[in-house]
Amino acid sequence: MIIHNAKLGVMETPLSLLREHYITPKEIMYIRNHFPPAGKQAWYGTTDAPAVQDWKIRISGLVVRPRTITLDDLKAMKQVKLVAVMQCAGNGRYYFSQKAKVGGGQWKHGGMANVEWEGVPLRAVLEKADVGPAADARWITANGADESPAPKGADLIKSFRVEDPFLDNAILALKMNGEPIPAVHGGPVRLVIPGYYGNMNVKWLSEILYETEESPSPFQSKAYREVKKPVKPGTFTVKDYNTGNSTPTYAFKTMSVIFYPLAEDRVKAGPVEIRGVAWNDGLAPITSVRVSTDGGKTWQDATIEGGAGPWAWQKWSLKTSLDAGTHDLRCVASDALGRSQPLDGTVAWNPKGYEWNGADLVRVTVA
Repeated sequence: MIIHNAKLGVMETPLSLLREHYITPKEIMYIRNHFPPAGKQAWYGTTDAPAVQDWKIRISGLVVRPRTITLDDLKAMKQVKLVAVMQCAGNGRYYFSQKAKVGGGQWKHGGMANVEWEGVPLRAVLEKADVGPAADARWITANGADESPAPKGADLIKSFRVEDPFLDNAILALKMNGEPIPAVHGGPVRLVIPGYYGNMNVKWLSEILYETEESPSPFQSKAYREVKKPVKPGTFTVKDYNTGNSTPTYAFKTMSVIFYPLAEDRVKAGPVEIRGVAWNDGLAPITSVRVSTDGGKTWQDATIEGGAGPWAWQKWSLKTSLDAGTHDLRCVASDALGRSQPLDGTVAWNPKGYEWNGADLVRVTVA
């Protein structure tokens, strides 16, 4: 694993490991945490499920009847399964820094995973709770049990509009890849919103609030936000963010990555199969992946092999031939809504390096 912060256990997965599995095993899944739950520092260091049975989720805020949902309540409800990409909003940040330095861990493409989740639909939980939200409760805020070590520090809290269509597919996940969710990945209960960046999928879910406005928490109002209009690299700072000129890192941009060959692979001249994955927010199918073997001068259409549902990795491949020498391989995915990857991803430069979706580039030497 590639370590970005040893103290917090922040790490990404080398693509040479990711490509070995369609469903990413917990042992190699990337990790991005800010703070552990109070008194649970050990949860940072284990892929074991947390040994808790009395976990509770409070549903309150602007409601008539606040309720508490227990872990047993969730287990007794109808479970659903889905396969979805989990991706850090900073995945690809390293590539923004090639234009102008951006803050945070310099992730390449390993801040992602393809995971099977199992749990209870969020809408079903809210319906069962029957809390009676007020007419002016326009936001749902999800709060985890993480706790900042600073006396007045904010923990990670996320807000979504009540009518957000992505919440229709959200679940309170209890299992990951067929077993209880590991502590380090948000168990025992994690909010999973397929198609949304990882920070929006609140770990250690402990509270759901109905509110009139989105949370003022710095993690909602300042951090994990994408500017609405292009900014000149290096001129816009984190302090310049506000809720008017930026939006939270909600839905994935259309993206594709080359899994084979990578720069470190030994490739012989002649026939070769270039392989990779593509994904988006699930609103529309991936309809094309174009691949170039000469840095973007000419392009070929790859075969899209598909995947396990609209939010999962869509595998693609291209059989071609490479001569001896150096080749710049590139790939660009597009979907049915016409959304595609820019050849130059730095056009969306921002000071925190969020939501990279530039065309992938892999330079390989063919023997």
